[in-house]
Amino acid sequence: MYRLKPLFHLIASALLSLQCVLAFGWAAPSPSPGPDGNITIPASGTPPELVFASDTPTEKLSALFTPALIQQLKDLHAGVAIAISDFSPQRAQTVRDLTAAGVPATAWLVLPPEQGYYFNVSNAPEAAVRFNEFQQWTAAQNLHWAAVGLDIEPKLDELQGGKFHMAAMLVRRSRDSTRVERAREAYSDLVRTMKAAGYTVQTYQLVFLADERKADSNMFQRTLGLVDVRGDDEILMIYSSFNHELGAAWIWSYGPDAQTVAIGSTARSGSPDLDARYPPLNWDEFSRDLLAASHYSHIIGIYNLEGCVQQGFLPHLQTLNWNQSVTVTKNQAGHITGFRKLVRVVLWTASNFFWICAFVVAAIVGFIYRRRALRRQRAEQAAVAR
Repeated sequence: MYRLKPLFHLIASALLSLQCVLAFGWAAPSPSPGPDGNITIPASGTPPELVFASDTPTEKLSALFTPALIQQLKDLHAGVAIAISDFSPQRAQTVRDLTAAGVPATAWLVLPPEQGYYFNVSNAPEAAVRFNEFQQWTAAQNLHWAAVGLDIEPKLDELQGGKFHMAAMLVRRSRDSTRVERAREAYSDLVRTMKAAGYTVQTYQLVFLADERKADSNMFQRTLGLVDVRGDDEILMIYSSFNHELGAAWIWSYGPDAQTVAIGSTARSGSPDLDARYPPLNWDEFSRDLLAASHYSHIIGIYNLEGCVQQGFLPHLQTLNWNQSVTVTKNQAGHITGFRKLVRVVLWTASNFFWICAFVVAAIVGFIYRRRALRRQRAEQAAVAR
């Protein structure tokens, strides 16, 4: 159901949105371009706290978290966000090993694959059940957590199928805002429950949610199933691996919108087609994104630990010079700014489509009425003249 707005509010919003688009976006990112149009992201000078995400299957945990790796993480003063894909004794033992070594462990809560894995609008009740099960497992295994995180992403199996099926589904969902409101209330209740249990609550959000907030829209939530809910810390997933050509421009643009920045991806997906289109970050790209992100966030999430281990990044991190700046070229800045403007205009238009159509129809009706009135007036004048 569309949210009702008076006509004057619609027009004011449209003018404000247009003004923002023409003025380089809704919120001008910092730092600003130099005389040559390039942007220099200054060095932080201080190593941030790194938190590596790990979603290794249970049967491979012991092979990944060797004593040598745990020592490397300890030397880096890094933490690990470990996906709680099951409540097995093996996963609990890995958490205890990390905690005993002084490596902070974050519980990255996910659902079983048959329930969609990620949290979203479609599975708020399952999320509450999952947290209750997690609580029981934590108590039974005597586990200690630095934080608990909710990974909010689309339900991937709903986005599969033919183009017409997807289009019909997206149109149907775009008209249902009550579904989003119910889910937001349910997840807000869950966050309050988690905080009342003594946990620091994190939420992991797709980067485009920042654009939706700027556009005062909930279209992505309605169509993709995202939920705009926050805990103590929101981690915005700014993954430049989806477009290597833009480089650190992703972080320069979205960094000011993030409470905490997560970068990635460093790992292959396992699909040759996807890996060809979106290859993982190499060391130069990875270190560049770390340096850029450290300007905006004193904690940096990294997806994922497995890719960093495979590419041998951890030893290099020991000697990384955090006094280096990062350059975003004029072209990169222009492309990401133009992309975000387009996304926001589309979101605003889609969110107000009903009222835009009503305004256009009213304008057409008024135009026709005015023309008929003028014709009638001329006909009356002509009759009087005769």
